[in-house]
Order: sequence, then structure tokens, then C-alpha cells
Amino acid sequence: MTEMEPETQSQFLSARQSLPFDSTAELVTRIAAQLGSQLSHVRLNGSRKPMPTTARPAPARPALVAVAHGSRDPRALRTVTALLDLVRELRPGLDVRLGHIEIDEPALPATLAELGAGRAVLVPLLLSRGYHVKQDIPAAVADAPRLRGRVARPLGPHPLLVEALYERLVEAGWSDGPRARGAGGVVLAGAGSRDPESAADTRRTAAMLSERLGGVPVIPAYASAAAPTVPEALRALAARGRHQVAIASYFTAPGRFATQSAAHARGVAAAPLGAHPAVARLVLHRYDQALAAAPFAAQPRELATA
Repeated sequence: MTEMEPETQSQFLSARQSLPFDSTAELVTRIAAQLGSQLSHVRLNGSRKPMPTTARPAPARPALVAVAHGSRDPRALRTVTALLDLVRELRPGLDVRLGHIEIDEPALPATLAELGAGRAVLVPLLLSRGYHVKQDIPAAVADAPRLRGRVARPLGPHPLLVEALYERLVEAGWSDGPRARGAGGVVLAGAGSRDPESAADTRRTAAMLSERLGGVPVIPAYASAAAPTVPEALRALAARGRHQVAIASYFTAPGRFATQSAAHARGVAAAPLGAHPAVARLVLHRYDQALAAAPFAAQPRELATA
């Protein structure tokens, strides 16, 4: 019989003394099982094998909170909801939520409250810098007592938006060619803002769209708070001999300003950007950019801005 290790022999005798004589066979069986379990952790050369470790599950990615402006036009909520459905299809498993700055439900503060002590990247469904991006949305994050949040950049300017604008124009009847380059023009109609950086962003988008259209002039115009207005932009293009003018709707979703701007069209009037695949990809791009900017703050009330 193989000699037992002193420690094992001691365990055997101690256990043997505490049991009646007729359970000896059961005791031997139990000790053999324990020895087998211990030997399974020993290599042939006598060294001990490393104990297996249980891999920790990767932490859940921060939620993507899309921040829409809100509108009394019922088509706006339907359009934004369809856009976020596209985002979910592109990134299965990502927690995608919606919050509105005003008018529509769910309101942004309520959406952030539901996240509790979680993490979130807020992606503005807005097309340029302005008061909502710089003030309202960061303030909502700061007012969420336990949330660790980061505000991404607005959607515009970006080539993906330009591609969506171009395709909306084509859908509405715009045709590239010598006639468009010779007599055509486009008014890029947006909401407008008193923030000079917002106007700079819209001018940049107009320049990019002009390049995409092969050099056709594109003039930015605004429904409120800034100049020129859409009628003023139309007159400016006519003064340059541009009488085949289309209106590109630089709005995320239908609403009062988009409808008013389209009403001035004398020809092609494109639909708002809406649930376009390029816009959905851009929402995720802004989310990823914000995540890559820096680690999330350790303190819940510390606001991170991408």
C-alpha cells in the first residue's frame, strides 16, 4: 500500500476516530476522491498547476441617448423613432434610447433618470453647434445625480450628412448634368441660430454639398434667428442667373420650420434627412468618437464632454 503523506494520514485518523467501525469503507472512498482531486492539480514533475480563473464579463457599453429637439408635428417623433431603429440594426445589443429637449416625450431628463447610476453618451440629433448642444444638453447631464455622461458632437458638418442631402435631392427630382451646372442652384434651408459657430457649421455643409453637386452653388438659409432667409437666398441665386433652384431640407425630421422652408420652393423641394442609412451610421460614428475621446469620469457628477 502506498505510504500516505503525514497531513493526509492525520486527516484519515481523525475522521476514522469520529466514525463507527462499519463506515471505514465509506471513509476510504471519500479520502481517495479527495486525493484524486488534489492530484489533478499537480503536474508530472511535481509542480502545482495554476488554478483556473473565471473570466470576468466585459462591462456593458454605455447607453447611446439620442437627443432630439422635439416638435408638435407628429411626423417628427415617427421619423426619429425610425432612425433609431436603423441605429439598432447597425449595432445589435447596444442600449439605444431617446430623449427630447422640449415638446415631445420622452423628455431628456426622464430618459437620463431611467439610466440611474449607469453610463451614457448623448448624441445630439442636431446639425450644428448652438445653444442646445453647448448649454441645454450638458446641463441635463449635470442634473442627473448619479449618471456618468458624455455629450458627443452634433451630427454636422460631416460627409455622411452631405451624402444624405444629395440623395434626398435626387429622390425629389434633382438631376445632375450640364443644365444643373449651368442654371441650377440649391438653397440649404436650416433652422437657424444666433450662435456664430452654428452658422459656420452650416456654411461648411453648404460648401461640401456644392462640391458633391459638381460645383452647383449652394446658399445656406434659415427659418429663424439668422440671415439670409429662404426667400432671400432664392432671390440671390436668381440674380446670378440660377433659375433652376432646389431646396435641400437641412432638418433631421419634419416640423414647422421644414414645412415653411419647403413652401418657398419653385421647383424641387427635398424631404428632411430623416431615417436615412447614412444618418444612422453618423449617429454611431459620433457615439464612437465620444467613447474614444477619454475614459469616463470616476465621479458620477463629473461631466465629460467629447
